[in-house]
Amino acid sequence: MTVTTSLWRSPMPVSAEELSDWHDRPGALQRLLPPWERVQILNIQGRLSTGQQRVVFRLVLGGIVPIRWEAEASNYQRGQGFVDVQLRGPFAEWRHVHRFIPQDEERALLQDEVSFRLPGGFLLRGLANRTVRKRLDRIFRYRHQVTASDLHRHRKYRHLPRQRIAITGSRGLIGSALVPFLTAGGHEVIRLLSRPATPAYDDGTLWHVWPAEEPAPNAQLTQVDAVIHLAGENIAIGRWNAQKKQRIRESRVGPTRRLAEALAALPSGQRPHTLLCASAVGFYGHRGEEELLEDSPAGEGFFPEVCQQWEAATEPARQAGIRTVHLRFGAVLSPRGGALAKQLPAFRWGLGAVLGSGQQWFSWISIEDAIAAIYHCLMEPSIQGPVNIVAPEPVPQRTFAKTLGRVLRRPACAWLPAPVVRCLFGELADHALLVSTRARPGKLLATGFTFDYPDLESALRFLLGR
Repeated sequence: MTVTTSLWRSPMPVSAEELSDWHDRPGALQRLLPPWERVQILNIQGRLSTGQQRVVFRLVLGGIVPIRWEAEASNYQRGQGFVDVQLRGPFAEWRHVHRFIPQDEERALLQDEVSFRLPGGFLLRGLANRTVRKRLDRIFRYRHQVTASDLHRHRKYRHLPRQRIAITGSRGLIGSALVPFLTAGGHEVIRLLSRPATPAYDDGTLWHVWPAEEPAPNAQLTQVDAVIHLAGENIAIGRWNAQKKQRIRESRVGPTRRLAEALAALPSGQRPHTLLCASAVGFYGHRGEEELLEDSPAGEGFFPEVCQQWEAATEPARQAGIRTVHLRFGAVLSPRGGALAKQLPAFRWGLGAVLGSGQQWFSWISIEDAIAAIYHCLMEPSIQGPVNIVAPEPVPQRTFAKTLGRVLRRPACAWLPAPVVRCLFGELADHALLVSTRARPGKLLATGFTFDYPDLESALRFLLGR
């Protein structure tokens, strides 16, 4: 029976030992899952370094067929590699050899060699083989890019001790990407959850419950090095009305104030040294063509008011001597959620549209650069106050629509006039979709941050595997 073998090899900016250590840590496997693939980890048992690791995935093939895939990794040798094989899944046979090839004390090659055999008859295998190989090419190109980038980011600060970090909103779009990035880099994460939950498997984090309407849990905040506060009502879910706007405000301002007060009340020797708190470029409001840096004044309207109150709620922590950073996020792009995920179905059907005039500026950032920017703010002690978490090249909304259509090879010729946008989306239209905010990442660039995906097309091609 014919076995197909493919090989991928890329240089990595660390030693073979560091490369293997990264693969062994909790979070590394999650980091390697492409966001365009419908795949979920159901269970992980063991670690590579203990001799054997079993992983159960849930895949969705063709967008409709759920498949359970069980794999076992073994033969782990630090600085050399390991092997995983399929125990149960979509292939008749699957063997994946991971090799870490030393180049010198600071560099290694990552080599992935996959041998597989498809089920079915000769004709079916022949038709499917090419499709599978193309899909694997996309997946491993993504994996190697993420691995190299993560290792580069962590290597920059390897002279500093690893941190113990408490995170709220850890299951949201940003938090679910940030947590495995941190744990794979050797940091310890404590998740502060708004309601009880049972983890499906040990992901290397600690879980504690903090209902947002209650005082922050002092016991979980003592002896942490930093707190990253990302929790808040999702603005994109549900139609906007008075109740929705109240939840948006209350989910941000009240919990942030209670958290800041709890941190300030800790004994000085037990306080974290850093508080990173989410905010948004909505702080600036509708500003037309004006370029907006961190020292630009706040705008007018609901979002600017909420953002000002949100940022002001951290004041007790700042006055207690805790370095406080306001992460003013633009639209964080990922096919797993947020603005991009909501637009993808229409664009894939060739129904992508320009909203309103299309001239309103859209400040965006890829999910990968967003979590890297958070890490930069965490590890750079000179950074404080507001930081625009946006790409250096904002685009008009018309350009966003045309670029996404081009990446997907679909037309994006539809136009929704502003009244239609307001009819479809309610108040969200005037607070977000039709607002022009041309934010620039002034502080990130001034403090040496480098973007992996500074322009929109490269970001979309990476995120969508195109």
